[in-house]
Amino acid sequence: MDNQKESIAFLRAANAPTMPPPVSDRGVIGWLRANLFASPRDSVLSILVLLLLVWVVPPIFKWAVTNAVWNGTSRDDCIGPEVGACWAFVKAKFGQFIYGRYPIEERWRVNLTGLLLIIGLVPIAMPTVPYKRENAVYLLIVFPILAFILLTGQLGLEPVETSRWGGLLVTLVVAIVGIVVSFPLGILLALGRRSEMPVIKMFSIIFIEFWRGVPLITVLFMSSVMLPLFLPADVSFDKLLRALIGVALFSSAYMAEVIRGGLQAIPKGQYEAANAMGLTFWQGTRLVTMPQALTLVIPGIVNTFIGLFKDTSLVLIIGLFDLLGIVQQNMTDPNWISPVTPATGFVFAAFVFFIFCFGMSRYSAYMERRLDTGHKR
Repeated sequence: MDNQKESIAFLRAANAPTMPPPVSDRGVIGWLRANLFASPRDSVLSILVLLLLVWVVPPIFKWAVTNAVWNGTSRDDCIGPEVGACWAFVKAKFGQFIYGRYPIEERWRVNLTGLLLIIGLVPIAMPTVPYKRENAVYLLIVFPILAFILLTGQLGLEPVETSRWGGLLVTLVVAIVGIVVSFPLGILLALGRRSEMPVIKMFSIIFIEFWRGVPLITVLFMSSVMLPLFLPADVSFDKLLRALIGVALFSSAYMAEVIRGGLQAIPKGQYEAANAMGLTFWQGTRLVTMPQALTLVIPGIVNTFIGLFKDTSLVLIIGLFDLLGIVQQNMTDPNWISPVTPATGFVFAAFVFFIFCFGMSRYSAYMERRLDTGHKR
């Protein structure tokens, strides 16, 4: 009996060869099965979305590509029963869409300013690049001075009034200044609203609630029309400067509430730990609480930046022609009036806004992954 048991026993001397997963669980088929057809409900929704795409995408592609007019010199090239997008209009007006009425022979100054911005922005956005402090000094101090000299015309350059600026140039100027100014101001207002000093707390509350309680259009209108009425006759502010101040103050109120939400989300033990280490209020804020708060509210901060970038189109109400405003203005050009010109111009403006907003959104997602802000279980 013992010999019989020993004869049927088996002991593997080597590992079994590794077998590949089933064909249905790998490659394209595996991805489709796991992501689109994992359950009957997923299968039904995937089929409905596919049918919707089949119904929507071909006409859009036909309008934007197949039947589009890519080259032309006037509206006559964009008129016809089967004519799609008039990209010839965008091509002819592209310079104005970017620079507005900035002198053509001086547009190199705008290009140089954009290049200087990229030179400072790309390294500071890459976490692995060193010299962050020096880079920040360049972006916050050196670059604004250089940009002011180049764009307005100082040190021997031909002066260019801000009333001649327009297009993407104005959009970026308003958005960048609003973002740069509103962020530190929002931090101070958030700290002020949480302060134990009654005067500072009350001032911060009144400031935040006032600016959040009025529409941005009203702020721009007041800064452009009403503010000069309260100034001496010999004192005047540039229209663009007034718009920049209004946008920055308006955005700072929203930024303050986003940052205050991050401060309130930090456990009380972090504040107690900073006090136990003998840190002053500002040291504890700079080294302990504020870095954690900003990390927690990255989505909210970027969302405020994106909203500010899109709200720049409202400066049209005070006579500043940003990208959307300059597109609308050129739609009335008699040489390019056609049934498809407005749709083409709006699609182009929407695409440009989408590129910038989507870029900010993707960078925000990248920073969230890098800082590991998600609470994983």
